[in-house]
Amino acid sequence: MATKTKIIFIVGIVIILFGVLSLYFFINPSEYNFFPKCPLYSYTGIYCAGCGSQRAIHQIINGNILTGIRHNYLLILVFAVLSYKAGLFVLNTIFNKTYSDIFHRSLVTKVILVLVLLFWALRNINLFPFTELAP
Repeated sequence: MATKTKIIFIVGIVIILFGVLSLYFFINPSEYNFFPKCPLYSYTGIYCAGCGSQRAIHQIINGNILTGIRHNYLLILVFAVLSYKAGLFVLNTIFNKTYSDIFHRSLVTKVILVLVLLFWALRNINLFPFTELAP
């Protein structure tokens, strides 16, 4: 990609991200039916790994970090991965180098997959302490 095209692409992504975050800042997903509902939960009553994420994002960007994390603990992993990827992108861009990405290793991908599947299964067990994982 050419440099000008890359800059336009990045600016476009930032504008879209800002718009979506603004929407979640001003509108609480638990109070309005504007936001899409989880199809898995709607049809089966089973929480998926992402259930509660919309409410969590709303709470976190409104400053209620612990309340937001309690809606979906997996957001800690998502934030860590996205922060790492963004930091790596910035480092590679600024220093014009190619630092290796640990997420391109098979073991890391498998560990993350196991964590997500384990979280998904455990949050559907209707017994304390697993009920704390439910949104």
